[in-house]
Amino acid sequence: MKTLKDILYKVAIEALNGTTDITVNHLHFDSRKIEANDVFVAIRGAIADGHQFIDKAIALGATAIVCDEFPNQLHPNVTYVKVNDTNTALAYMATNFYENPSQKLKLVGITGTNGKTTVASLLYQLFKKAGFKVGLISTVKILVDDQEFKATHTTPDSLTINYYLNTMVSQGVEFCFMEVSSHGIHQKRTEGLHFVGGIFTNLSHDHLDYHPTFAEYRDVKKAFFDFLPKSAFAITNNDDKNGAIMLQNTQAQKRTYALKSYADYKAVILESQLSGLLLKINDNEVWVKLIGTFNAYNLLAIYGAAMELGLESLEVLRLLSELESVSGRFQYIVSAQNITAVVDYAHTPDALENVLNTLNDVRTQNEQLITVVGCGGNRDKTKRPIMAATAADLSDKAVLTSDNPRDEEPETIIAEMEAGVAPHNSKKVLVITDRKQAIKTACQLANPNDIILIAGKGHETYQEIKGVRYDFDDMKIVKETLEQLGK
Repeated sequence: MKTLKDILYKVAIEALNGTTDITVNHLHFDSRKIEANDVFVAIRGAIADGHQFIDKAIALGATAIVCDEFPNQLHPNVTYVKVNDTNTALAYMATNFYENPSQKLKLVGITGTNGKTTVASLLYQLFKKAGFKVGLISTVKILVDDQEFKATHTTPDSLTINYYLNTMVSQGVEFCFMEVSSHGIHQKRTEGLHFVGGIFTNLSHDHLDYHPTFAEYRDVKKAFFDFLPKSAFAITNNDDKNGAIMLQNTQAQKRTYALKSYADYKAVILESQLSGLLLKINDNEVWVKLIGTFNAYNLLAIYGAAMELGLESLEVLRLLSELESVSGRFQYIVSAQNITAVVDYAHTPDALENVLNTLNDVRTQNEQLITVVGCGGNRDKTKRPIMAATAADLSDKAVLTSDNPRDEEPETIIAEMEAGVAPHNSKKVLVITDRKQAIKTACQLANPNDIILIAGKGHETYQEIKGVRYDFDDMKIVKETLEQLGK
């Protein structure tokens, strides 16, 4: 049994009422999960303030409360611990409760705007192929070697992270690859974790609904590298103008990768086709099944990380050649009439531009490129007109539609997107609010050899409308529609 004193190790305590020499069954920040002899950590969230549920937690059996402000009424037989920041306290308490699992395996964090899921998932794939037991914490799923669990956030809360890391340790996992979002860093979910390495992919327009400025968004990402230990490695994209900024204050061993500039890990694209890429990485050629310049960067980051983690160069290149694309990340099918349908998670202007440029690079220009795209509700509104402008500029036809409207009206979102379309592109653009109908229309418009891009939702198998998640799978719908149309 653990004591409260044990799990408060490294937590900066400002005031204490009661004793820390009490046994603890579990700790929670959701008062509904509290049982006898549990600790309740009161978190001030965007929707609810945990301090309002302190009495409820005590009624359910909590014997200790961690908060940033003592309540007016203190219950006898309950220990109150006052801290400056309960998110940070929870993170350290979680690592202590699960006996510091991140120190018992090699944990690598991947951060950036685009590419986090691809890099983390393909590193998992590569190390599995190399014969290791591997873990993955990503937007798409959590994997404990071969066992799969559903993911709810890009970076889960600190309790969930440490729970799964502890499970990984118990299963003999040696490496874990984890997506690290700006929300996760800002909300201290990664505090107290021991990383052996960090990877920076790129930085572009995103999450400005959460971060007040782009500078803050950048600096939050940078904070992840600031706290890496000297023993860790920090790999950054040298072609991204923010890449060098990430390494400014890190104590970790600095490494770089690039296609255009000097770097420790350098690649040149020799061939780019819809079937794959021929890359020259540090003087060795390798054919890979992934396509596009953005994937060349992702693969280079993966190569660099594998090298830093001790794998042999030629073995890494062999494994790179075997990697398969990640669900919803440039996932494509080719129909009976040779229509290529691509489903991609691209939900930022930069990611959409990358995917469309890639498709334009590999096409012959004798076929149409038809793009179906929407923007999420309750998210950064400033990117909406840019997304539509990008789709219209780089496609032959663009269908603006609904994504996950959440609590907003889809028509309002689409109108804000449409405002970005240049007058000379207006005839290229269709507006179809119903996403299923939008995909069907794109399929009807497509002729043999044409390309359809369905952007924004990728791996998601739902559409979120007014708090309800309805079954919705872009890939399934486009596949079924093309078959029904005999295309």
